[in-house]
Amino acid sequence: MNATTQPTPTSQDLALPRMGALVLAAGAGRRMGHRPKCLLQLNGRSLIDRQLEAVHQAGLASVLVVLGHHAERIQQQAALQHWGARWVVNPQPDAGHVSSLRAGLQALPPGLAAVMVLLADQPMVDVTAIQALMNAYAARPEGTHMVQPTVQDLPGNPVVFSSAVALQILAGGVQMGVRQWQQLNPEKTYRWKTPDARYRLDVDNEQDLQTLETLTGHRLLWPSDLSRQNITPA
Repeated sequence: MNATTQPTPTSQDLALPRMGALVLAAGAGRRMGHRPKCLLQLNGRSLIDRQLEAVHQAGLASVLVVLGHHAERIQQQAALQHWGARWVVNPQPDAGHVSSLRAGLQALPPGLAAVMVLLADQPMVDVTAIQALMNAYAARPEGTHMVQPTVQDLPGNPVVFSSAVALQILAGGVQMGVRQWQQLNPEKTYRWKTPDARYRLDVDNEQDLQTLETLTGHRLLWPSDLSRQNITPA
C-alpha cells in the first residue's frame, strides 16, 4: 500500500501504542563547516532542545539521542538531562544514518510497541507534527507496519515503525535501514499523504538556512562558540 488518499487522522480517541523515540544527531555537519546542526538555535533555543521538548510533550515513552561526531559538545546541552533523554554514541558515525539508526535500536529498552525516528536538523517539527504522525500510525491501514509522511509525493521525516520492523532491521545486516526495509516491504509501508511541509524541511547546508528563512520567516543562528569567527577551519 504505497500510496493512499486517506484523510489525516485527527481523532483524540485513537489507541496510541507505547512508542519510543530515536533522535539521530551523530553527523559531522561537514556542509555546515563541521558544526553540529542540532545546536543551531531558533529563538534562542537549540534544535535538540526544541525537539526533545516536543517528543516529551507528545508523550513518547522513551527518548534516546544517537550521538557520534561532536558527542562531547552536544552532551553539554542541559536539554538532554532536563527532558530525561538518554544517549548512545555511534562508534562509526561516518557510516551514515543506517549505522546511527542501528546503534539506537540496539540501545532502546524492551517493551515498546513502536519507534519514531527523528532527524535532529528539522527545525519546524514540533509537538503538533509529532502527534499527527502518531495518530497516522495508530490509524494506518491494516497490514502496514511503517508510516512515512509524504508531501507532494516526496518522502518526509520523522518515520514510525513497529517493534517487529525494528527487529527485522537489526536482523538484516549492517546495511539494513529504513529505506532498505521499505524497498523489501513496499506493501507494508503506509505513505501518509499530508500537505504539512514541516516534514520536508531540514537544514543540511547554508543555503537551507536561507530557504528556511524565506519560507517560514524563522532565522537559525549558531551559539557564540560555534559562530564562524570562533571556530578553527577543519
